Amino acid sequence: MSVSAGDDIKLGPPHAEDPERLATFQARIDRGELIERDDWMPEDYRLGMLRMAEHHGNSEIMGALPEGEWITRAPNLKRKLALIAKVQDEVGHGQMLYRVVEDLGKTRDEILRDLIAGRTKYHNVFNYPVPTWADVAMIAWLVDGAAIMNQKTLADGSYGPYVRTMKRINMEEAFHFKHGEDMVLTLMSGTPKQKQMAQEAFNRWWPPSVMFFGPPDRKSTQGAMFLRYRLKTTTNDDLRQRFVDRFAPAARALGLRFPGDDSAYRFNPDTGHWTFEQPDWDEFYRVIRGQGPCNERRIALRRFSYEQGAWVRRAILGQLSATAA
Repeated sequence: MSVSAGDDIKLGPPHAEDPERLATFQARIDRGELIERDDWMPEDYRLGMLRMAEHHGNSEIMGALPEGEWITRAPNLKRKLALIAKVQDEVGHGQMLYRVVEDLGKTRDEILRDLIAGRTKYHNVFNYPVPTWADVAMIAWLVDGAAIMNQKTLADGSYGPYVRTMKRINMEEAFHFKHGEDMVLTLMSGTPKQKQMAQEAFNRWWPPSVMFFGPPDRKSTQGAMFLRYRLKTTTNDDLRQRFVDRFAPAARALGLRFPGDDSAYRFNPDTGHWTFEQPDWDEFYRVIRGQGPCNERRIALRRFSYEQGAWVRRAILGQLSATAA
């Protein structure tokens, strides 16, 4: 799962940097070069990339929780095996992203402690309940679909280790999306009860998915800096429109109706885009401030995992120290 992390990151004032060095660095960015971990970089670039990758890694780890709840309740063995593989992939993505963060100067233990203490954030979409199997399908279809769209642009960024990680993650996310698309098609080709279940899940997940890309650009606090450094390559609003243009006609073709004002969704031949209803941005800000409907429970589960796994980390680190000695 991906993020529009720049809108959620509060950076302090930039440190005084040598103007010539800054100009040389920006010229590398403008030429499309990749910055590597041992290259010199401005402090605001390093911190921005660190916190962006940390937010993304947190989101992958936390994103495994809502779907993981359904592993034991999957409707058949085929779906169970697919879901296990997907959850395993998401946790693996988090591990890869945390390695990027570690190279930028923050330890794994600091990352996890800040997450469970609420000092760092994870994506808004993983704060919502998953009451039915249809919700699992909508997460894989809508949320992973949004993630792929976002992560494809992040794979064109400027920080080499993150770019290479994105390319690997994107290959796996493509399978996740196909898995979700197949489940949605199955439900919408099924019984009236299955179709109703899919519609209700769509009602729950469409608004958070439209919020997925972050707040409107006019409210973005760090967007300009992220675009200048090519940590992001596309604005939130552009990504949101691409998402609606891709998924609104697909939802219509499946027979799904949009929550809220369904008539707000239509293709405008003059612009070549679909019109859509803006989500509740007040809700978005409540969620990212830690007031989502499942925030407390999911952070508590992550905290439990961290605390219960402490002895394993101590044993491994102790063994590594003994081996090195």
